[in-house]
Amino acid sequence: MEQSDITLDRIRTFVRIAERRSLTAVARDFGIGQSTVTRHLHELENALGVPLFTRTTRRVTLTDEGARYYAHCLRILGLVEQASQEMRETRQAVSGTVRISCTGALGTLHVGRLVHAFQDRYPAIRIEFGLTDERIDLVREGVDIAIRLGPLNDSSMKLRLLGESHRVLVASPAWLKTNGRPRHPQDLAGLEGVRMSRVQGSERLHLQAPDGTHHTVAFRERLTVDHGLAAREAFLAGRGFGPAHRWLVEDCLTDGRLEVILPDYALAASPLSMLIAPERSGIARIRLCADFLASGIASISGITRQGTARAPKPRVS
Repeated sequence: MEQSDITLDRIRTFVRIAERRSLTAVARDFGIGQSTVTRHLHELENALGVPLFTRTTRRVTLTDEGARYYAHCLRILGLVEQASQEMRETRQAVSGTVRISCTGALGTLHVGRLVHAFQDRYPAIRIEFGLTDERIDLVREGVDIAIRLGPLNDSSMKLRLLGESHRVLVASPAWLKTNGRPRHPQDLAGLEGVRMSRVQGSERLHLQAPDGTHHTVAFRERLTVDHGLAAREAFLAGRGFGPAHRWLVEDCLTDGRLEVILPDYALAASPLSMLIAPERSGIARIRLCADFLASGIASISGITRQGTARAPKPRVS
């Protein structure tokens, strides 16, 4: 048997004959001559070395071997169609527009570069990238993908939990020199900090000690801001201490512009989620973008997937 004689055209012809039970009908379906249908069948039977049909002047009937071969051919053609569909979806995915909304600071410092990398890979895809800390209506705003920090309760959206964002208490070296370095949560009680106004419960600090005990301290703010980047700049300017997402200040901790205080006490992590408009989730380019962003976000310092080990203890400068 020559493998080259078993072609998809001959398999398709065989399958259609088995379904139509008429060479004439198959020729009409394919828009080809009956002699071509007959030739395809003979060539396939010769390649396999077994008859696939018994033929009379009135009927075409599958042999036992033909029936078994028909079942295999259906699976083969199904796989071919599935592969072709995936390629068509990929081709469609490389053009069109994806609208993304992201928490402001995370988008500016990290997700923006992921968007750039995605467009480098798929240059024909247009991105509309919006930054806001407000909870928006994806459908009303025409947004395909939203990346949000904190608990979410919108059950109408398709939710994908990306992981948890870990936080640390930070302050500038100059602030620590003036105010002293806290050694226990209660040492924070008389100090003034920088507080995020949009974070629920931010008027108190909740810390867990290494032995599992919990400490709650009233957070006395000197400055209140409504954006993570504003908090970062305030810490750097020595306006106070406060909690910060690790990804927000990682570079400042590395180069010593900020330091971690009370490194042995853990702040509660915040869930980081991706919301996708349900009616848009099946579009290939949006699935492609969502998967790309989710993979990239998982590599950001201070963000861990659920079920992974706890983030490493912050480095103290």
